[in-house]
Amino acid sequence: MATSIDLPAQPPEDAPAPEPGGPGKKKGWAEYWPLALAALPLGLLALAMWFGRHVRPSADEWCFIPDVREDGMWGLVHTFYFTDNGRVANGILVGAYTKFPVAGHQWYGPISGALMILLLWAVVATLLRRTGTRVPTGVPLLAAGMITAVFLFATPNTYKTFYWPAASVSHTLAPVLAAAAAVPLLRARGRRGRIAALVVVVLAGVFMGTLSEEASVVALVVLSGVVLFAGLLLVERYRRPARIWALAGMAGIAIGTIILVTSPGSRNRRSRFGAENVSMLAPESLWGSAKGFAEILGTVVTTWQYVGAVAAGVVIGLLARRDPEAPRVLLPVRPGVLLGLGAAAFLIAGYLCTVITYPVFGAKVVTTERTWNDYLLLWAFLLVAAGAFLGRWLSLRFTAGTTVTAPRRTGTLAVALAAAVCAVTVGSLGSGVLKLGDDMRARAVKWDRQDAYLREGAARGEKVMPYTPTKISRMLEPYSRDGTRAWPAQCAADYYKLDRVTYARTFQGD
Repeated sequence: MATSIDLPAQPPEDAPAPEPGGPGKKKGWAEYWPLALAALPLGLLALAMWFGRHVRPSADEWCFIPDVREDGMWGLVHTFYFTDNGRVANGILVGAYTKFPVAGHQWYGPISGALMILLLWAVVATLLRRTGTRVPTGVPLLAAGMITAVFLFATPNTYKTFYWPAASVSHTLAPVLAAAAAVPLLRARGRRGRIAALVVVVLAGVFMGTLSEEASVVALVVLSGVVLFAGLLLVERYRRPARIWALAGMAGIAIGTIILVTSPGSRNRRSRFGAENVSMLAPESLWGSAKGFAEILGTVVTTWQYVGAVAAGVVIGLLARRDPEAPRVLLPVRPGVLLGLGAAAFLIAGYLCTVITYPVFGAKVVTTERTWNDYLLLWAFLLVAAGAFLGRWLSLRFTAGTTVTAPRRTGTLAVALAAAVCAVTVGSLGSGVLKLGDDMRARAVKWDRQDAYLREGAARGEKVMPYTPTKISRMLEPYSRDGTRAWPAQCAADYYKLDRVTYARTFQGD
């Protein structure tokens, strides 16, 4: 049976003095040192955002830019709904950055990165506050920073996860927006606050339903868990509002999903990929999805950098103290129950996401890493929660049957070890980001030279011009390295107002 862990409102008389951040403790360096640790993942994110200036259009963007140039942002939304995929909200976000052609692609990374860290910070800080957990200043930011770092940079393909806007809005930004929809409920005070939270979650659900099918599936799994298992997690007075909120969110997602799947664009996409003739519920499809998801899990669980999220959770567990003035929201926490439900949600959501993408990608779901991100954010949160329980267990062990000074020394050592793991993780992720930044810089130089060459030719009246692929991170180009024509070729010609582009092995502008 799982052990129940509860943060005590008042320590026993013979317990050591409260650690930094505890009630009545004067704030000093011990209160603020986590900010210095949080600077590591934030610095990594800032470096990655700085490299965003090297992003150049590729793949789908060759087609988006001419559409927006000719018909505006709402013209692209029209194309998405009636022709491409039915994702109305997706079209709005894509049109917003495509309206500023190359600059929009360069600024997408910095803007989306800043938005994601702010939203995840709000989620973590609000969760801690509503569970009556008091931690030193900077700990929520550290946790949010480590979640963001492993979410964006522990993936096998950071370029498609973070820098490719077309993938990011659907599979990276989308789950963060879904998680942030819980903040109004967590911060609600009184009837008006709960009504506002209901309005927000319904609107967010509709938006999510027309933004990302996979993120919608993950949200539905999590919200279903709230409805079914609120009695195991929440005190009685909060169960009904939480269930009503979850049902409202599910209704919003259902409305958005109906808008998407009944759209002409969605039908065209299914027909284009042959998905209309492949049932996702067919035995061979379900089995193929299971094998694909098993391979994905193998990659995820063997990516050691995710331990950084666990370490951030350990810091929370070691430094957390129960706020005696905070109203109780959660029942006395049983780690086995909470982590078991979280693990089940992750596995179910991940498998279902694989099931709905399998008819389109087939066995390539294993190498289409961008579609993993919709449920990997849930994985990162689960690891932080596991670390927090581990840290709390260690904290209780340090204070059991010891002297006043011994637990302080041991606790300090444990915190230092967790901090070191965070630092090593950030360092490892940083080396990958630096290499990718070099690759992006090299591609940007080639892309800009070719861009100037093609524009000059079009201005002279040329109608057919050679194009040399500028590949990065398995991104699709108008032509492959061996000269095979890909579908963006005509879009690239439209981008430069040419009739067509032809393959050239080497750049022709020298």
